[in-house]
Amino acid sequence: MPDPYASLSVEVTSTVARVADELRRAVFDGELESGTPLREMALAASLGVARSTVREALGVLVAEGIAVREPNRGVAVAVPDPESVRDVCQARLVLEVAGVRRWGTAAEPERQAVRDAVAAYTAAVARGASYAELNETHLAIHVSLVGLAGSPRLVAMARSLVAELKLVLAQIDRVERNAHDQADSHGSLVAILDSGDIDAAVADIEHHLAHAEDDILAALGVR
Repeated sequence: MPDPYASLSVEVTSTVARVADELRRAVFDGELESGTPLREMALAASLGVARSTVREALGVLVAEGIAVREPNRGVAVAVPDPESVRDVCQARLVLEVAGVRRWGTAAEPERQAVRDAVAAYTAAVARGASYAELNETHLAIHVSLVGLAGSPRLVAMARSLVAELKLVLAQIDRVERNAHDQADSHGSLVAILDSGDIDAAVADIEHHLAHAEDDILAALGVR
């Protein structure tokens, strides 16, 4: 007799994963600042979980570069490094320009993903979304640009870079950005792409990324 429940499934999330998610959220929301010690015992008491669970979750964050483990000092939230910021920005430039140049040959779903990402960001700006959500939706636009290249590996690289950038953005003193201007700028980029002027679109994204790098480094005290 066939099993009537064979098609049923449920996603099981471990306690370690949930703790890692909460710590990740607190870092990206700026609640845990760079250099903040992540004490196993205190976190276990605050989250109501075993200390061993916290230890495993911290290992996940260390592997992702969100936290660092130092001998005899334990684990702490990672401190943004200006040279790493420059490297991330350079890598983003290469990937995003490659994607933009493929606009004309990209599949329509990939082009639509860019339009949808811009629309999601514009909607978040309009409703006065949180700083964390604005960062999330803004950076999603840049990942979608890389998606135009049609390479899952390049998209995975872009997501990894975005994760590093989210950490930096969370740890600086709230980089002053005009979200409405950002939304208008990305809307203009889509219009340029739809017009077929790829060279102008490349110039636009190069200008945007250079400006973003300057803003972040200035916020980190690097001139």
